[in-house]
Amino acid sequence: MTKENLVRAIIAGLFSTFTIGILTLLTYKTELGVFIIASFGSSMVLLYGYPESPFAQPKNIFFGHLLTSCVGVIFLYFLPLPIFVIIPLAVGIGVTLMIALNVTHPPAGGNPIIVIIGSVSLDYLINPVILGSIIILVFGIILNRLILKKKYPL
Repeated sequence: MTKENLVRAIIAGLFSTFTIGILTLLTYKTELGVFIIASFGSSMVLLYGYPESPFAQPKNIFFGHLLTSCVGVIFLYFLPLPIFVIIPLAVGIGVTLMIALNVTHPPAGGNPIIVIIGSVSLDYLINPVILGSIIILVFGIILNRLILKKKYPL
């Protein structure tokens, strides 16, 4: 492991801990709702470990999460098929749409699974998906730009 790689790993770990910590505090220590979903943990890898990646750009993070969560909700509420049919279809359609619309964010590929297994309400799209993504991006921009002095977003 190079020194540069070790520094990148430590910084990504610290910033991920901070960002997910804020989302967790908002979720469990306030009455504001749920701000965290499992796929946000994967977003941290890209946002802080590889912020130069096209998959880590704000447009991709925000719209990738929103788009795939919407697909999950549509399949959950409007396709009365068995769960073992709608989950793979929703993931496939979500991936297709992210790539076709140029908003690919690999962690968001899991959102239809989260949505369908969790049988979420429509409010889920606002909180945690939209508000959580915005919080992640605000911290991503602040931490990458102000502390690391990186050009982010590209």
